[in-house]
Amino acid sequence: MSEQQERHTAPEAATGRLYGVGLGPGDPSLMTVRAVEVVAGADVVAYHSARHGRSIARSIAGRHLRPDHIEERLVYPVTTETTDHPGGYRGALEEFYEEAAARLAAHLDAGRSVALLAEGDPLFYGSYMHMHKRLAHRYPTEVVPGVTSVSAAAARLGTPLVEGEEVLAVLPGTLPEEELTARLAAADAAVVMKLGRTFPTVRRALERSGRLAEARYVERATMAAERTAPLAEVDPGSVPYFSMAVLPSRVGAPHGGPAPGGPAATADAAVTAGPAAAAARPEPPAAAPPAGGVVVVGLGPAGPLWLTPEARGALSAAEDLVGYTTYLDRVPVRPGQRRHASDNKVESERAEFALDLARKGRRVAVVSSGDPGVFAMATAVLEVASADPYREVPVRVLPGMTAAHAAAARAGAPLGHDYAVVSLSDRLKPWEVIAGRLRAAAAADLVLALYNPGSRSRVHQVGKARELLLEHRAPHTPVVVARDVGGPEESVRIVRLAELDPDEVDMRTILLVGSTQTRAVTRGDGQEIVWTPRRYPDR
Repeated sequence: MSEQQERHTAPEAATGRLYGVGLGPGDPSLMTVRAVEVVAGADVVAYHSARHGRSIARSIAGRHLRPDHIEERLVYPVTTETTDHPGGYRGALEEFYEEAAARLAAHLDAGRSVALLAEGDPLFYGSYMHMHKRLAHRYPTEVVPGVTSVSAAAARLGTPLVEGEEVLAVLPGTLPEEELTARLAAADAAVVMKLGRTFPTVRRALERSGRLAEARYVERATMAAERTAPLAEVDPGSVPYFSMAVLPSRVGAPHGGPAPGGPAATADAAVTAGPAAAAARPEPPAAAPPAGGVVVVGLGPAGPLWLTPEARGALSAAEDLVGYTTYLDRVPVRPGQRRHASDNKVESERAEFALDLARKGRRVAVVSSGDPGVFAMATAVLEVASADPYREVPVRVLPGMTAAHAAAARAGAPLGHDYAVVSLSDRLKPWEVIAGRLRAAAAADLVLALYNPGSRSRVHQVGKARELLLEHRAPHTPVVVARDVGGPEESVRIVRLAELDPDEVDMRTILLVGSTQTRAVTRGDGQEIVWTPRRYPDR
């Protein structure tokens, strides 16, 4: 139903009513019954136009205009060109909106009803909203929703836009390229609007995010000049403002393309050249075998807030997810994806399994906690991928926030100067090697980030490390004991090195041991923080 707003200062009988009328995407038959009623019954019909005078909105509603309608043409002073206005482009538009609002207010004050036409939906990237913000609190107002261009584009492509738990991202093409790339990489499905001169930037962002093969192009959906095509095949010089890029639902989608089930893959020529051209088009060549690959994804130390957009996109695009059960459980279930969970002590076997899937043409994501290159799965995958028969399988490693950085941020800034990262696990290297490295790092006065400090089967390493470090550190050296950082059982404590209790440390814990320069300070709110100065004393 339409939105009613009765926030006005004068009695309703003394003023006219403002209508923001959504006309739909272009085809006049897609106007709603309410939109037709409002346009036909209004005293004044207003619409925006460029300086050439033509208005798409007026052309959509034209059949419903009466000869006695008062027409208010709101002509933009600028569109994409430059301006010598003292306030620049934004200043010129702000002045225009104020003048346009005053013109409409004069009609409303005279008791006339005003229907302001808007393509699509009035409050979805529409010009109407600028009048709404200036007038709706002063006059009775009704917003008549319309079919958006996004809905029209999806309908014309004939592919599902979003399904199940997927999230749709709607992005303006005017965003910076880096921002577009990050958002497209992370999106399940997406629509990029406002193309025109932004098309080359949008295309590069789609390519950099790995989504170009999926992207569809829709121009003037439901209008006479409608055009659809794979976006990668579109000539940048032919792209108008009223066009968009669409990344449809990935659920059930084939390799590198949009979801099956609609006419988009076969109907493009019919849209632009008529049914005969579509019927005469030759059969496409046989498809090449799908190209698979492995991407090793860092999930970060905890939940989705610390997952990078690139990693999120890779997880969404994968057909198979491979990983240690505990880490795999942190990835949302998606329809159509296969999940292959295994124990945490079979890294090589897991890597070989993932690479075998990729050799068969599958897109595989191997998940890893934290950063996959820090005591995690990237090494195992690359080691196997460096030997036959996996040398030709594409492998990428996507970084993630490592536990040391997450714990440091919770405690303050203990890693503010030089530091060393050491695993206390002696499952893959002897304790003598670990002890030698701890002594060397301690003698060099480095802050230490200690991974894998203990487990059910390893209970002695923390005690040994503490005694070794006390040979080089004062007993009051601050130690950050961080467990399950970012998770539901998060605990971050600051203890002194001499008081470090091995029984309070497990595999979900990371230890950050300060240098001689690390400081622990209690702030005014009672919180104790730890930080290491960036300057080192001159000795």
